Amino acid sequence: MEENFRPRILVFCCNWCSYAGADLAGVSRLQMKPYFRVIRTMCSARVDPEFILRALKKGADGILVAGCHPGDCHYIGGNYRTRRRIALLKLMLQQFGLNPKRLRLEWISAGEGGKFQQTMNEFIDQIATLGPSPYRETGRQNG
Repeated sequence: MEENFRPRILVFCCNWCSYAGADLAGVSRLQMKPYFRVIRTMCSARVDPEFILRALKKGADGILVAGCHPGDCHYIGGNYRTRRRIALLKLMLQQFGLNPKRLRLEWISAGEGGKFQQTMNEFIDQIATLGPSPYRETGRQNG
């Protein structure tokens, strides 16, 4: 791991469950490393695989997709579609020469602020161990 490496992680959160879990972690003042940005989506199934591939191409070091637990999706089966998509995307990443551990899927409910915190800290540590994305532009600071 590079000494001054600060991972850039993008988190897609389902509006109904994981975004509320992230909010709970924040209002509960649970300590998390600050190397991630959250994008709120109506459902994890609304995260188009192109969004993930584009973020990785633009230099994101890791992507986390967080949604409702299976069986609890507000849109009936959205999270089942998401699970299949993420599995296929991980296979694609291997074909592109990227470590599939740079993409993670997690089920986090609205009342699981602690799980959100733990998941984020673990994922950030995992990405820090992997180091910068090979697609990350060197010499350019993107905040």
